[in-house]
Amino acid sequence: MAKVVPFADAARSLLRRTVVGAVDELVRARGWAGTTMSDVAAAAGVSRQTLYNEFGSRQALVEEYVRTEIDRMLVDVEADVRAGSSDPTAALRGAFGLFLRLASDEPVVRIIAAGSEGGELIRLLTTLGRAIALGRVAALVTEVWPQVAADDAEVLADSLVRLAISHALFPIGTPEQTADNVTRMLAPFVEQILAASGPGRSGGAGRG
Repeated sequence: MAKVVPFADAARSLLRRTVVGAVDELVRARGWAGTTMSDVAAAAGVSRQTLYNEFGSRQALVEEYVRTEIDRMLVDVEADVRAGSSDPTAALRGAFGLFLRLASDEPVVRIIAAGSEGGELIRLLTTLGRAIALGRVAALVTEVWPQVAADDAEVLADSLVRLAISHALFPIGTPEQTADNVTRMLAPFVEQILAASGPGRSGGAGRG
């Protein structure tokens, strides 16, 4: 039997999704600096007071928007890695390229890449984005390749997340070229940690 979601919780979830969707449409059309709380409220069909009651501030709203967009990209990347887990190097290349292609369509990323309104958004993507992605990527690595030790998964995840954010914000080539270069650099380490399993390795072999 499906779990019943209380009406208040369902209504709040719908409100937040509607508001974040309105933010996305407005930011794509006019940029973040040109998007006011009044604009968002009108586009979402709610009052400014409702908006402030739910999010508290414009800063909190943009954080929720960035968090939602990062989560959306990670869901697609995670699915791509799971589908290609039989070939870790190819999975790494494909997932990295996919992330960069998805990021290139993100309004906040395009605003930064264009050199406008970047300060606040750069801070959010490099701090909040890293915080969200790091644990998810490390968990994904040990999920699809359980022989990898937890500490090695964290090292790989940290490198991937830092490189992904940097290349997404300041691209120097196509997503495919960048993915190829990053894979060439990290492939030896990936091969090493996949082969390294044994007693004393935290999170290594033996997990089901």
